[in-house]
Amino acid sequence: MRVVIRIGGSVIANPINAQLIAKYADTIKTIRQQEHEIVIIVGGGALARQFIELAKDLNLDMTAQDEIAISCSRLFAQLFLQKLDTIACDKVAITIEAAEQCLNQGKIAVMGGLKPGITTDTVATLVAEQINADMLVKGTDQKGIYNKDPRKHPDAVKLDRLTFDELTSVFEQNKHKAGIHQVIDPEAVKVLKRSHIKTVVVSGFEPQNIIAALADKNVGTIIS
Repeated sequence: MRVVIRIGGSVIANPINAQLIAKYADTIKTIRQQEHEIVIIVGGGALARQFIELAKDLNLDMTAQDEIAISCSRLFAQLFLQKLDTIACDKVAITIEAAEQCLNQGKIAVMGGLKPGITTDTVATLVAEQINADMLVKGTDQKGIYNKDPRKHPDAVKLDRLTFDELTSVFEQNKHKAGIHQVIDPEAVKVLKRSHIKTVVVSGFEPQNIIAALADKNVGTIIS
């Protein structure tokens, strides 16, 4: 099975958690042993947002802010790449074509951001679309998708299942901005609505949730 695994920066980088990164590497090795083909996309988390704020203080435009955030995400991707060693390609993929080529060589592809104007969420959905992935799994800082933002609304309810058409109605933001932080960003939602790739959003603080999602267990929120 071809799978795209999106690991949120909010999980491994708020603050930076070396132990969790190592745990993810072990989990990905287990998934690889199950003969899945894997692309990993890693976010930049709080570090990226700190640099975005620094760029704003320097009066840099949105494109520059995005480029700096992309650099942060690629640093985390590099950590994953080194930890995965020979089962991954020797460089962080900086294009979708490079990720696909890596996959076709029988290796695990690891990516951070791609280009200004899109988040690592969107990168994950575009890669999934390009490689005809069977599933996209996202590990985030929430247990799934809620009917409203649980950080603002204590009465928010986790949704076990969603259709692609229902995605638009559950998120507040509907356009990109540097450092946007919601479970699935607006551009990624658009890609999912056209590609219809099965997506599972789980709590990323337990890497085993990724394995559970790939095994079709009832975990997180399933979008199909």
